[in-house]
Amino acid sequence: MGTEQTVSVSTHVPVMLYEVLMQARETAQSLGRPLLLAFDGTFGRGGHTRGLLQEHPQLRMIAFDQDEAAISFGQKNFSSEISSGRLQLVRANFEDLQRARASISDASFDFMLFDLGVSSPQLDIAERGFSFYHDGPLDMRMDERLKLTAAQIINEWGEQELARLFIGLGEIEYPFKVIRAILADREVTPFTTTKQLAGLIERVDGWAKKGFHPATQYFMALRLEVNRELEAVTKMLPEAMKLLTPGGRLAVITFHSLEDRIVKNFFRQLEDEAIVGENIKRKAFKPSEIEIKNNVRSRSAKLRVFRRFLAGETKGPKNKYAHLAQTQHAAPPVDDEEES
Repeated sequence: MGTEQTVSVSTHVPVMLYEVLMQARETAQSLGRPLLLAFDGTFGRGGHTRGLLQEHPQLRMIAFDQDEAAISFGQKNFSSEISSGRLQLVRANFEDLQRARASISDASFDFMLFDLGVSSPQLDIAERGFSFYHDGPLDMRMDERLKLTAAQIINEWGEQELARLFIGLGEIEYPFKVIRAILADREVTPFTTTKQLAGLIERVDGWAKKGFHPATQYFMALRLEVNRELEAVTKMLPEAMKLLTPGGRLAVITFHSLEDRIVKNFFRQLEDEAIVGENIKRKAFKPSEIEIKNNVRSRSAKLRVFRRFLAGETKGPKNKYAHLAQTQHAAPPVDDEEES
């Protein structure tokens, strides 16, 4: 894994950093005090963590990452923050928040961040097997301690299992030509590399949309299955809410509709109950045009933020048209949020 260490802090661009820092800043303002303890559930190359620590001098952070390379990178490049006690790095999946609770005893987090999905270094390093643009082993494990790999799925799963995977997690309407080609080709030569699989998909499906690689959704489905990503998000959200300081905020960045739908529905359900807290904004925050231009990988990102109520604070069920009550002949506005 020596190639991982060549990725420098300066080359890593954290997605929606401005928006994340703004939410942390507003959290401190609403609490009426500096942020004291925060959590980064997906450390990666530490871009968000560094920004938060720099902007909040009194802040201490606990950061999780299941990727050994990310933890090694953090230990090397954040050594001063670690030695001073401002940062604690833990190799763990963010769904295992009980380990965070054990680390902070009876304390709670003022701000919690989860940047979901695959990190840029994981995509850029061929040996990790995430990218169809770089030829590498068909692996896709974020945590190399996991047993299941993408190669095992492609070489061992049956037609119905593959159809369930690509339709359900890849959101591919008609994957059957590709599946039949996989079944036929693997009888001759097992799939071992990303180039093999991506080449088959290109051959069978072709380039239907300019700039959109035909293997994109197939690779996404495999990655989600190998790493149990949707299951981890579903398990994480209620646990994170328990660890949030009254008045604190939980921020989640997603990159595709399946994850975003889980987060959106969870936040809205809590908001409808009007007991735990409220969405900072009904619609998701999205990256600016400038950010998308400078970092194309941010184009599909969405940030949703939930604020936990302060102690004793409650609100009745919201009527989003209440502000029109004094206006005669005013029609309710259309909620134009894209449902994903």
